[in-house]
Amino acid sequence: MTAIYLVRHGEADYGLIHKRRWPGKLADLAPLTARGAEQAAAAADQLAKVGAVRLLSSPFTRTMQTASAVSCRIGLVIEVELDLHEWLPDDTFRWHDLAEVRELVAEFDSCGGEWPPGERRVWEPLSSVRRRASAALSRAADGLAGSGSLIAVCHEMVIRSVTGDVKTRPGQVRCIDSSQLP
Repeated sequence: MTAIYLVRHGEADYGLIHKRRWPGKLADLAPLTARGAEQAAAAADQLAKVGAVRLLSSPFTRTMQTASAVSCRIGLVIEVELDLHEWLPDDTFRWHDLAEVRELVAEFDSCGGEWPPGERRVWEPLSSVRRRASAALSRAADGLAGSGSLIAVCHEMVIRSVTGDVKTRPGQVRCIDSSQLP
């Protein structure tokens, strides 16, 4: 069994994204706010004591910046893990703003995170997020038992899919045991 520390990225600044009217996946280029950088630093301080031997990160700017703060604090190289990417609110990648994403999240929540039987929606079901994130975390944790813990910097919906926690604040750390992975 390996301790896995799931870290939600710090607060993101979508101002420039909105100003430039970048749609869909371009929002993933949003950097951290000053507060987000402070949250990342606080998470790094908290994680300095956990004996981590691997550091994974989603490839998005906000997670890479958060992972960078952790990396600098504890001296681990960041390994990019594509399957820790954020939940897809629209698999056409054509959403335009946060209001549109919030509507899709509301629909997602009203459906309990899964497509209704016999229907297909544009958003990614929670079971899909859970499958890909759990597989990535399991691969990374394989062989670490007894040698140290794993840190994974990711997103609220990824953490939700693995832990069942509905709300994880920016910069918050959640610890699970690898045996708890679905």
